[in-house]
Amino acid sequence: MKFKSHVMGAFLAGALATTAFSSVYAAEDTIKVGILHSLSGTMAISETTLKDAMLMLIEDQNKKGGLLGKKLEAVVVDPASDWPLFAEKARELISVNKVSAVFGCWTSSSRKSVLPVFEELNSLLFYPVQYEGEESSRNIFYTGAAPNQQAIPAVDYLMNTEGVERFVLEGTDYVYPRTTNKILEAYLIAKGIPKEDILINYTPFGFSDWQTEVAKIKEFGSAGKKTAVVSTINGDANVPFYKELGNKGIKATDIPVVAFSVGEEELAGLDTKPLVGHLAAWNYFQSVDAPANAEFIKEWHAFTKNDKRVTNDPMEAAYIGFKAWVSAVEAAGTTDTDAVLDTIIGTTVPNLSGGYATVMPNHHITKPVLIGEIQEDGQFEIVQQTPAVVGDEWSDYLPDSKDLISDWRKPMSCGNFNVATGKCGGKGS
Repeated sequence: MKFKSHVMGAFLAGALATTAFSSVYAAEDTIKVGILHSLSGTMAISETTLKDAMLMLIEDQNKKGGLLGKKLEAVVVDPASDWPLFAEKARELISVNKVSAVFGCWTSSSRKSVLPVFEELNSLLFYPVQYEGEESSRNIFYTGAAPNQQAIPAVDYLMNTEGVERFVLEGTDYVYPRTTNKILEAYLIAKGIPKEDILINYTPFGFSDWQTEVAKIKEFGSAGKKTAVVSTINGDANVPFYKELGNKGIKATDIPVVAFSVGEEELAGLDTKPLVGHLAAWNYFQSVDAPANAEFIKEWHAFTKNDKRVTNDPMEAAYIGFKAWVSAVEAAGTTDTDAVLDTIIGTTVPNLSGGYATVMPNHHITKPVLIGEIQEDGQFEIVQQTPAVVGDEWSDYLPDSKDLISDWRKPMSCGNFNVATGKCGGKGS
């Protein structure tokens, strides 16, 4: 077992304008919470739901008496799927609106845009979406999946259960798909998959003309070996992608697709009949049978006044991040960033699958891995679930990362400690 795994295992024992809510409370009587999600542009299909989920969580906390005797006040901004604008809006939330923490971002491009702002201004970001790893910041908590909590288990499922021997790594052209696929390519080669049996392709955000690309996938899958697509396509490009799969008659029994960025929210806009049997890998599905999940869904429907609004994995990640922040603030007795950083590591809160999530020293959390099959009703039948897995921020399969660990506890307080050299400041990738 690699050293870093041992360390973790041991530890386990208005469009662009700011909108303020709960403004009936004077500023000094409230704790402001920033919500930084795209409400317009290509990512609005995914991020608007997270804004609504955060408003629900804040409203619920206020019903319980707020936090530290004060009401929480949500401050919502719309960075409009514009990555540089995320940094502007983050700075506005922290410096102008004086929020105590921010919950937001979806794409890795948006997260990397805001990271230096949170470090410069010493504020906290809770990031609720699966990502590519290869990063660890003192000021960010990664409550979505790292590659070892989603991408690698999904590929293992395809190889071990579906008998897949050829892989199409199909992604949107930005940092998350490119880095995730770099890790997956190295992993597949390490598992004995020849390089010629791995096809990698990228398309722009909002891509809609899928005829040629899907034809390539169909041709690649006609070589006599079981073929699957590993999809890191993000945002509204998924709608025409899945439609074209249906148009080309590609069924899950022929070439299964496992998606890392398609959940219940994205399927709500699709005719799912041609997609039945295709897969997604997440750490939560609405179909999870657990009392905590049933209560969450009930609360969501009541808040949205719409029984058809679905829940999804990033909502659970936002839920866990918010609950962990509330617990750490209560333990610290203050929203001060440094004090919260001292209390949050080791914080354990319920997840929605009937288990618990623990905030680890690398600012990632423990999560089960779920593989789900798309059903006609747009929900997922869970076909595999693992025990809780510790998020690994630095990949074991990339040479510049395999010796790196992150531990933000004192005295180490380092996001890229090289266990081979014994020094903080490892290279990463």
